Amino acid sequence: MSTDVTAKTPAPAPPGKTGEGTGGGLLQLVLNGLRRNMRQYGMLLALGLIVALFAVWTDGDLLLPRNVSNLVLQNSYVLILAIGMMLVIIAGHIDLSVGSVTAFVGAFAAVLTVQHGVSWPLAVALCLLVGAAAGAAQGFFIAYLGIPSFIVTLAGMLVFRGATEILLEGQTLGPLPDGLQKMGNGFLPEVGPDTNYHNLTLLLGIVLIVFVVLQEFRDRGRQKEFSLDVVPLNLFLLKIVSIVAAALVVTMLLASYKGAPIILLVLGVLVVGYGYVMRNAVFGRHIYAIGGNLPAAKLSGVKDKKVTFLVFLNMGVLAALAGLVVAARLNAAGPKAGLNFELEAIASAFIGGASMSGGVGTVLGAIIGGLVLGVLNNGMNLLGVGSDWQQVIKGLALLAAVGFDVWNKRKVGS
Repeated sequence: MSTDVTAKTPAPAPPGKTGEGTGGGLLQLVLNGLRRNMRQYGMLLALGLIVALFAVWTDGDLLLPRNVSNLVLQNSYVLILAIGMMLVIIAGHIDLSVGSVTAFVGAFAAVLTVQHGVSWPLAVALCLLVGAAAGAAQGFFIAYLGIPSFIVTLAGMLVFRGATEILLEGQTLGPLPDGLQKMGNGFLPEVGPDTNYHNLTLLLGIVLIVFVVLQEFRDRGRQKEFSLDVVPLNLFLLKIVSIVAAALVVTMLLASYKGAPIILLVLGVLVVGYGYVMRNAVFGRHIYAIGGNLPAAKLSGVKDKKVTFLVFLNMGVLAALAGLVVAARLNAAGPKAGLNFELEAIASAFIGGASMSGGVGTVLGAIIGGLVLGVLNNGMNLLGVGSDWQQVIKGLALLAAVGFDVWNKRKVGS
């Protein structure tokens, strides 16, 4: 009687996945995971590389506690605008008016508080309503009248820039109330015993780290539950370690100076809130749907006009918030405020992984893109690079990011 020997012979293990798992196999597994998830991790790795390079070139000045705090304060308005712009681009549109809306709202806040003595909390509420009205007006023309967003927001850029100069009569207006100034320059208060560190910042940093780690494990569990592709475990753990290490470093740097800026807390709420909406809420999925495939979204019952209208209304509110932050930081409102802010917001979104065709992008990606630009600006200023060369370098960085996105999509398609 013959026996089937081949049925009992174990198949050879594929390269890099042997039972013992050598160091080379682990490295190969990580590299393969990075290649499959290059869109997600590419700019995060680029940000880390840029920070490391400028830290070396500036002899460590980039990572001084005071400079890290200034980096947050100086780029807060860009990050706020980038969040809203990311949603607009995911929906398949563009907004060229955000810089002018930012300037107009800052001017409106100065007129209310300085010339008319309105309390700053009421002024903040009224300014956010003005931003919502500006976004809603543009959203109406785009969503319900069918005028291309490029044309509508280009017109809005001109209208609100002119309205800013009319409102301020060509003059700079200030100073602003102390409470409003703290939006752009304030820090969290000192609490607890003297530990040579800012205790509240340390506590918030620990809470943030725990929240992010739990959220990452929760998202991975949900993806596996629905049989979706997940990154390899080794790469996932490397990502968790990197996030914890980066958060700890930033927390300790901020806690060793004046603590976390108030605007950083606002940004944290925005990132968590909008991240949840885009990942889990129906509205967020509808934004991806209309940007990815508008005809299919319509056939699926998505109310594309309503979604587009709300996306631009939201952009107006965030532009108003950015305008308040800029005016508070400068302690004044000027007719030339907000110049080129729309370009920085758009660049942040594309550097952070947004696609020209829409339907692709994340809130965290917008933050990473804004930080890339912020670190480039700050690092080049510390090195004494002229503004002319700074513009050239930032333009090349944007071109490289979009070129990488195109190359990556072609490689995945092939």
